[in-house]
Amino acid sequence: MLLRFRRSARTEQAPEAPAIVFFGGKGGVGKTTMAAAHALRCADQGLRTLLVSTDPAHSLGDALAVPLGDEPVRVVDNLWAREPDADAALRRRVRRIGDDAARALPREILPAVSRHLEHAAAGPGMAESALADLLMATMEEVPERWDRLVVDSAPTGHLLRLLHLPELLTPWVQGLARQRERAVDADRFAVGVVGGTQENTDDPLLEKLHARRRRLERAATRLREDAEVRLVLVPRRMVLAETDRAAKELADTGFRLGTVVVNQVPAEVDPEILRAVHTRFAEQGTVESPLTGREPLGADALRALVLHPAG
Repeated sequence: MLLRFRRSARTEQAPEAPAIVFFGGKGGVGKTTMAAAHALRCADQGLRTLLVSTDPAHSLGDALAVPLGDEPVRVVDNLWAREPDADAALRRRVRRIGDDAARALPREILPAVSRHLEHAAAGPGMAESALADLLMATMEEVPERWDRLVVDSAPTGHLLRLLHLPELLTPWVQGLARQRERAVDADRFAVGVVGGTQENTDDPLLEKLHARRRRLERAATRLREDAEVRLVLVPRRMVLAETDRAAKELADTGFRLGTVVVNQVPAEVDPEILRAVHTRFAEQGTVESPLTGREPLGADALRALVLHPAG
């Protein structure tokens, strides 16, 4: 399939691809296909590449024609892919928090803590938060384990929340840490008043909170310094309007926008909508993929979609 590449006059050559790339956009525009094609290109260049789906409606395994699950599966040389189970990630997180609580809190209050965790796990957004934790852990494996991380994202709204989550959670975790610090200080003061010694001055719960805060801060920094978002759209005005809003929000909050993919371009496309897309995203550059009668499934078919910037 022929892909046409356009860049503004200011961009003389394509910059080096970042280590972490998110493919996002409205549902049904072909994010999964484009993410898989890009990941294959990275792998064919000899880069150890991990392709991850954060879309609850997983279709990455279908696109690659390879069964995928919670752990990375080798697809071809240098390419691994996974479809994390958000509910399983949430269960692991609840179990880990319960284990931490058992080590740090009095035994008599543990049943109440367990009930609270059960209610919290059923709350809205908890599975999404657990998936964000998993993604942050994966980001920390770049570049030691993986040279490239490619993310097949959920539709636009979910992607925006996922990208903002590390920054949004940081103040909350900082508040929890301050509360715990005050509790630890009060315990130490009581020991000093009544006499005696405190055998272990380290507080495991406080250490966990500080470790989580540091991970969130690292993730927020890496998302802005080492990552970019490549938006995918189809040549329709409503889709362009949503893509425009997403691009503005990402840019306003400091995220880097990469090349925009115009997918499923029909032979009789409205030239006005294409001009509007190219004008709006002239700075990022755009790529066009024509609409065909055959769905690209499997590595060989996806390689035909690899984007080759023509400068």
